[in-house]
Amino acid sequence: MSILLTHAYYLYEDAKEQKIMKPYPPLGLLYISSYLKKYNIPNDVFDSTFNSSEEQLQYILEKQPKIIAIYTNLMTKINVIKLVKILKREPTYGFPKIILGGPDITYNCENYLKTGADFLVIGEGEQTTLELYQAIICKKSFNDIPGIAFMENGKLIKTEAREKIKDLAELPMPNRDAIPVQKYLNTWQKHHGKSSMTVSTQRGCPYTCKWCSTAVYGLSYRRRPAKIVVEELVKLKATYNADAIWFVDDVFTVSHKWINEFHSEMNKANFKIPFEIITRAERLNDEVLKQLKDIGCFRIWIGAESGSQKVIDAMDRRVDVKTVKEMIQKTNKLGIESGTFIMLGYPEETENDIKETIQYLKEANPTQYTITVAYPIKGTSLYNEIENKITVQPNWETSTDRDIDFERTYKRKYYEYAVRKVVNEMEIERTSSFLKKSKLKLKSIIASGLMNLSK
Repeated sequence: MSILLTHAYYLYEDAKEQKIMKPYPPLGLLYISSYLKKYNIPNDVFDSTFNSSEEQLQYILEKQPKIIAIYTNLMTKINVIKLVKILKREPTYGFPKIILGGPDITYNCENYLKTGADFLVIGEGEQTTLELYQAIICKKSFNDIPGIAFMENGKLIKTEAREKIKDLAELPMPNRDAIPVQKYLNTWQKHHGKSSMTVSTQRGCPYTCKWCSTAVYGLSYRRRPAKIVVEELVKLKATYNADAIWFVDDVFTVSHKWINEFHSEMNKANFKIPFEIITRAERLNDEVLKQLKDIGCFRIWIGAESGSQKVIDAMDRRVDVKTVKEMIQKTNKLGIESGTFIMLGYPEETENDIKETIQYLKEANPTQYTITVAYPIKGTSLYNEIENKITVQPNWETSTDRDIDFERTYKRKYYEYAVRKVVNEMEIERTSSFLKKSKLKLKSIIASGLMNLSK
């Protein structure tokens, strides 16, 4: 075997996901796999999701690939480093050349190379992985390959940035045949009564939210033709009998022209499938909502991050909280589920801002919501702003950016209790049981007390 594509996410280690059980395949790796196949480069994918690290290493031992390309992100970073060190330390694995790619490596090049990785792919992976593979196999120079980093004579070498793929129609569909898709479908079916699959229609995001990483696709907007996307949906239904689709795009309705084309192509194909999306409130309107519902949209996640306009402006979200609330309400009224994201603990957020967030959530009344305590990802504007205010910076190899803490209005613990406060207040709003309301009110009061003690 010449090249193996893999990652280091193991479902059995993820306690949170084991409660949710909504795993999705490594779509990025499957795009690279299909792109390599397009250029007649045989490759294999070891999807570690349903396996252990021991099973992954046994597979590598048996196959002895010359090159191993590993996808890396915040969630898998620590496992990836462990894997790299084992492969570079143990002769039985044949000392393969190791390539790392993914959002976490862009601003941590030297750190990752010092763990033993031979090359880093910075940005989109398809073209770079192909050219890097050819250079390794043919023993050619690496200096003229755009978008990579490596060490040479103890010095970090970063080549010029690679130009983003302009025409996404050039990309073949992800090579889903390379992985055990049925395991994902069965897991979803077992725990949720229906299966779900992921589809990507665009790359890049033109918005500048300070906490969001654009390390791979950049501040851009590129879209696959609507006709090709519909063809992929039809194929997924015919091949896997998928019950629903999760579009992984950052802002699905950023282009109303594309939405019109997508709606038209779905109707031409006489095809409809339930799907959910993420978007921004100001990129929705009555017409777009109706079009989405007409072709199967059952849930729309609308970003807000806060109910305080002050905090939203500090994030450079460039949206009015009233617009977000209105679009969530309109989505609900149309019979589409709504979802929103909340982030607590952003710099300069105060108790009053959290109260505004609670009020916003109660009035907007999203079907679902998620809450997290803000953390700075290296390379983002947020990280740059708080870099000189970092109070906790754990060892790089054994931690992730989630573990970094910085000076906030209150201590981090305060915001962790604030999460409990928000959840309890929302549950009070949603229950009609007097007994349950009483219990939740008590929990909310306790959370408020702990917040005050943690200031």
